[in-house]
Amino acid sequence: MVIDPTLLSILACPQDKGPLLLIGAADSAPFPDGGLYNPRLRRLYPVENGIPVLLIDEAVDVGENDHEALVARQTGAGGS
Repeated sequence: MVIDPTLLSILACPQDKGPLLLIGAADSAPFPDGGLYNPRLRRLYPVENGIPVLLIDEAVDVGENDHEALVARQTGAGGS
């Protein structure tokens, strides 16, 4: 999954307005398609056909074990 770094730097979580982490796709669970992750709220937003879907209702809640796996798969960070 590729998101322009400039776009990634201005994207924010619609719920807490904080930066998001770009999580790359992986061959294994959890969340093999990756997405944009908010580690503060532990919510993953999907990216469909290269387009971020930043709708609160579309986000997936992430548990403790999955949180650690997603942070380890981080490929970039937004904000700051």
